[in-house]
Amino acid sequence: MANHSATKKDARQAAKRREHNKYYGKTTRNAIRDLKASTGSEMKEQFPTVAGMIDKLAKRGIIHKNKAANLKSKLAKKVNATK
Repeated sequence: MANHSATKKDARQAAKRREHNKYYGKTTRNAIRDLKASTGSEMKEQFPTVAGMIDKLAKRGIIHKNKAANLKSKLAKKVNATK
């Protein structure tokens, strides 16, 4: 465990950030799951929102930018395949 006050504060901040990042990551994963489960017209409506969520995760550093690009690419293929 940390001994200095600054290190203790850093540990508290890291725990808070971890919870925050976990929440947004889980919310986005749920949105991706719901997008995959939906039908054609619903998919096309939901895709921009989900893509924005993925971009936001990459911007915040929660996921890597290439992972975000791969996720969006796979989802776009799935959306475009459904008519």
